[in-house]
Amino acid sequence: MSSSRVQMQGESLPSGEGDLQEALKARAAAVTGLLDELLPPVEGPRGAVIEAMRYAALGGGKRLRPFLVCETARLFDVPQDQALRAGAALEMVHCYSLIHDDLPAMDDSDLRHGKPTAHLAFDEAIAILAGDGLLTEAFTVLSDPRTHAKAEVRCALVAQLAAAAGAAGMVGGQMIDISPERSGLDLAGISELQSLKTGALIRYACEAGAILGEAGAAERQALVAYAEDLGLAFQIADDLLDEESTPEALGKPTGQDANLGKATFVDQLGVETAREKARELVHSACARLDLFGQKSDLLRQTAAFVVSRRS
Repeated sequence: MSSSRVQMQGESLPSGEGDLQEALKARAAAVTGLLDELLPPVEGPRGAVIEAMRYAALGGGKRLRPFLVCETARLFDVPQDQALRAGAALEMVHCYSLIHDDLPAMDDSDLRHGKPTAHLAFDEAIAILAGDGLLTEAFTVLSDPRTHAKAEVRCALVAQLAAAAGAAGMVGGQMIDISPERSGLDLAGISELQSLKTGALIRYACEAGAILGEAGAAERQALVAYAEDLGLAFQIADDLLDEESTPEALGKPTGQDANLGKATFVDQLGVETAREKARELVHSACARLDLFGQKSDLLRQTAAFVVSRRS
C-alpha cells in the first residue's frame, strides 16, 4: 500500500486529494466529450428525444462510475480509449436511471445537477423515451469492436451490465424503494435495497475494468469486494448529505426520503454511527486493493472521497 496517508478524525486514510480531483476532472471531461460524440444532434421529428438524451447525459455530475471503469482498467494496462467507451456506456445507463427516478411516478423531483429535471425541461413522454434511448444506446457502444477486439469480452461487458441494471440489480432496488414495505425496512433491508439500487452499477464499474483487462479470478474478486464496500459507503454518505446539506449545495432536493417516511442508514444508525460505519467501509475497501500496490492509489483516494464529499 502507498505510504501516502492522511489522518481523518483519528483514522488513517489515503491522501492525495489534489491528484484525485485533477484525475476526476480530466476523466469527467473525457467522458463528456465522448458522450457528445456518441449522441450527436439530429434534425427532424426525432431530434427532440436526442436533445433530451444529450441534456441528461451532458448536464454534469461527477462521472464517478466511468472514472472507476477507467481506474480499474488501468490496473491491467487497458487502452484508455477502450475504458472510456465502457465508462461512457455505463454513464448512459446511470443517466437513464436518473431521468426515470426523477419522474412524477417515482421520486417526483424537479432539480438534478442544479437544473430542471428532464421531464420539466421537456415533458414526461420525451423524458421516458430519452431514458429508454440512453439505456439501449449503452449496449450499442459496448457491443462495438472499438470497445474491445474480442467478442467474448464485449459479450461479458454486455451481460454484466444487463444484470447490474435489470431486475436483479438497479431496477430491483428501485422496485423495493417504491414498494409499500419500504418505510418498514430494517438495517438489513436498507442494505439490500442500496446494494441493488446504487451498488450494482458501482460493482459493474469496477468489474468492467477487470473484464476489459481479462483479469484473473483473484484480481476480479478483489475489485468486486472493493466495489461492494465503496457502494455501501457511498450510499451512507448520500444519506448523511441528505440529512445535513441543502438543495443548493447538492443541486437536487433534500429530505425526500424523510418526508415520505422512508427508513435510511441515518434513520437506523444515527448520524455519528452512520459516519463511523462509512469510515470503516472505506478502510475495508482500501484493504481489498493491497494486491495491486501503488497502482491502485487513486482507487483508495476515491474511497476516502466518497465519504468526505459535499455534493
